[in-house]
Amino acid sequence: MLNHFRPAFLAFLELPRYVKRIISLSVDVSLCLITVWLALSIRLGEIARLTDETILASLISICIAVPVFIGMGLYRAIFRYSGWPAIFTVARAIFVYAILYISIIAIIDIPGIPKTIGLIHPLLLFFTIGGTRALARYWLGGIYHRQFPTSSLPKALIYGAGNAGIQLVAALQNSHEMRVTGFLDDDIRLHGHSLNGQPVYSPNDLDELIETREVTHILLAIPSASRARRNEILNSISRHHVAVRTLPSLTDLAEGRVTVSDLQNLDVDDLLGRTPVTPNQILLTKAITGKVVMVTGAGGSIGSELCRQIIKHKPVKLILIDVNEFVLYSIHSELEYMQSIDPHHISSQIIPLLASVQNESRMRAIIETWKPDTVYHAAAYKHVPLVEYNLSEGIKNNVLGTLTTAKIAQQCGVSNFVLISTDKAVRPSNVMGASKRLAELCLQALFAHRPEKRATKFSIVRFGNVLDSSGSVIPKFRKQIRDGGPITLTHKDITRYFMTIPEAALLVIQAGAMAKGGEVFVLDMGQPVKISDLAMRMIELSGLTLRNENNPDGDIEIIITGLRPGEKLYEEPLYGVTQIPTHHHKISQANDPFIPWHTLETEISELHDMLQKNDVDQILNKLNYLVSGFSHNGKIVDWLYTEKNKLPYNHHTHIEQETDSSHPESIDVSTPM
Repeated sequence: MLNHFRPAFLAFLELPRYVKRIISLSVDVSLCLITVWLALSIRLGEIARLTDETILASLISICIAVPVFIGMGLYRAIFRYSGWPAIFTVARAIFVYAILYISIIAIIDIPGIPKTIGLIHPLLLFFTIGGTRALARYWLGGIYHRQFPTSSLPKALIYGAGNAGIQLVAALQNSHEMRVTGFLDDDIRLHGHSLNGQPVYSPNDLDELIETREVTHILLAIPSASRARRNEILNSISRHHVAVRTLPSLTDLAEGRVTVSDLQNLDVDDLLGRTPVTPNQILLTKAITGKVVMVTGAGGSIGSELCRQIIKHKPVKLILIDVNEFVLYSIHSELEYMQSIDPHHISSQIIPLLASVQNESRMRAIIETWKPDTVYHAAAYKHVPLVEYNLSEGIKNNVLGTLTTAKIAQQCGVSNFVLISTDKAVRPSNVMGASKRLAELCLQALFAHRPEKRATKFSIVRFGNVLDSSGSVIPKFRKQIRDGGPITLTHKDITRYFMTIPEAALLVIQAGAMAKGGEVFVLDMGQPVKISDLAMRMIELSGLTLRNENNPDGDIEIIITGLRPGEKLYEEPLYGVTQIPTHHHKISQANDPFIPWHTLETEISELHDMLQKNDVDQILNKLNYLVSGFSHNGKIVDWLYTEKNKLPYNHHTHIEQETDSSHPESIDVSTPM
């Protein structure tokens, strides 16, 4: 019989949503009429006649039912997916309806209509409306799922037979992404048993399950597991050719049930195996809570994350500075949304301001007007090749922009000024790194110059690459894997220190809060990561294989493209080995030498003139003179300079790896105070 009506059911499934809702509402109105008549027949013990009184009782039923059912969401559910939650919604709606209907029937004395139908009718209405929903799920859902056979869906095992895993099974029952074939769990007491109709296996059986049950995906449903335990599980799974997806942490899932949309790619902590450190709340609030805070470069990767963390600690005002209109709009909108949904009622005033840190008059007007207590200076050009191509603009922004903002902050009495720096500032091989080191030197010299002006505590926080930022290798590799490869690496031995954006932002705030002035803080980046190893781990955890000479039939190939202009094989977080511990075990202090302000001021003035002329040769000579350890390891590739001088340029110019040695200081230096 089902097959006989199959074309009609399929035609119904193709109807627009609003048409289906009108049909559903019409069915419920008909049921109101029928159940009033049926209730009266049951009460009288005979078939009731359709009189004016019966019609009036039915109209009362319809007038109550329609607004109640619409208001309580009976027509928002998709019938083919409706289950117990839909029945509970029907029960709640009928309960409200019954109270109203009984009250009106009791108040209005309708001749020939016993008041007891006010009890009988709602019960009948509940069973008939609930029954129609159940039938719709059975008929429509069965036909719909037969249109999408599950045998061809990817087969998945859920790692974790706890509450999250059980809810994930329920969520995937109606999914057309994959089909669950069982659980994996470490608890031996569960092995051989079934949960929600799914068998529970030992993780040791994964090899056999992949072969016999054609498993292609592992879904991690272990939100409460420690980072160390997750790393162990991922390492054991990575030996098998299965794709791995995960649920968020317990904190992220606390708001509601687990759904299919909660499944996500492995986060960067999983890929790196890093264990996040619990932040020191005293340090986090010291320079923020109840204060006016300003973030330059607020729309960038680090700047925006700083803003997200700062707003959680309730500054009086948060001033967002960025020269890019779109990113400023984006972070401002996000922060306003965070405030609107925050259960603790964040009420900070958020002020988005378009400004370039090189614009002295604009920055002075901003700082004089809002008088920030703390400034986090994240505005910088950070992309190494782009700064090489636009050398003068990179230095203007990174050095002169920093110096302009810092001098205004000092003159206006800003309490704390924190410069976001980079490990590329250590023995730099590129202009970006050299410009950041020169910016550091400016802040060190400014603080040491005049004791009476030390109301502003300048500090510098230096760290390595952040992951999942714009331009980061993680999103780049994910896209290349999704596109079928190849993955592109600049060098097979290239290594980097990595940190997640939230971890870096929290440590920046804590380091800045410890500043007494003139410090160069260095964040503990852990062990350097070989980028090729990271790429291979991502390939393995995507359920794919590496294609190389030993495995020509593999899925994803890794191609070496050659180092880019100014790119180093490795980065260093410190000069030499001089390192002073702080009371935060993830933050140390570098004892870096610097140039006295009376000398540096003249040099910066000369550099300014060179930048105005885009005299690249002289600029590089000046950087070599000022920045200890700077060794520009490639040809000049500044676009404007090479075009004007018609210099030959090969995009794949080979750049040698620099050595550990650095040239001696070319001018006198002082020790930070």
